[in-house]
Amino acid sequence: MIRKIIFLLLISWTLHSSAAIVDTVSIYSKAMHKEFNCIVIKPSAIQNQAVSFPVVYLLHGYSGAYWNWLSRVPKLKDYADEYKMIIVCPEGENSWYFDSPVDSSIRFETYISNEVPEYIEAHYPVIKNRNGRAITGLSMGGHGGLFLGFRHADFYGACGSISGGVDLRPFKKNWEMSKRLGDTTDHWDNWNNYSVINIIEKPIKEPLSVIIDCGTEDFFYTVNHKLHEKMKQLKIPHDYIERPGFHDWNYWSNSIQYQLLFFRKYFNISNK
Repeated sequence: MIRKIIFLLLISWTLHSSAAIVDTVSIYSKAMHKEFNCIVIKPSAIQNQAVSFPVVYLLHGYSGAYWNWLSRVPKLKDYADEYKMIIVCPEGENSWYFDSPVDSSIRFETYISNEVPEYIEAHYPVIKNRNGRAITGLSMGGHGGLFLGFRHADFYGACGSISGGVDLRPFKKNWEMSKRLGDTTDHWDNWNNYSVINIIEKPIKEPLSVIIDCGTEDFFYTVNHKLHEKMKQLKIPHDYIERPGFHDWNYWSNSIQYQLLFFRKYFNISNK
């Protein structure tokens, strides 16, 4: 409750201190028969120009919520203005952003890649093709950014990860993942099939613009470095960044600007 009050105070402050416009909307999931809140950060230019804007879907981490990114990185409003893009921060609960193969009530791959974009594209002036869509996130959301980006490369033109859990298998006892994938004795195939490091092996019809970023002191550093090496072996183009840093907001708040700039360059090239 205290976190939510602090968040509402931060939102009140941000709405009065920036030209960017922040909406909090509720998006219903037919797949899960439930509504979830979502933050939409709109550039100030949206009020004055009859143009369509690209969208970056920005995913939160485990134990986080839809409001984490904006409350921790209020500069997102400045970035939305500077890079002329809409930033969407949806709710992902602790789902790891997939449709669970063992629990039919968890359908966040469907929600994030179908239902949220369907709402955004019906209510905001956005580019309605893959050249105007990117997805990224931190930690669990970093897994989600690449997982959904590669699995839906016909929908997203660019994807990224910051400190992402890109291989789930070394973390069998962490973050209640067995509740979403099943135990490793009977359901080991799920752990293989839902890990980004294996998903990249599957051919995609459309080229993806990919950025991966992880701190060298992060507990996910090893799996990120292995992903980078495997992508090099498979000749999958990508930008890879590693630098000193931990699994914390100091690192993530710095990284997100570089990722948004990366996506802005992709949008500029793709929409000429």
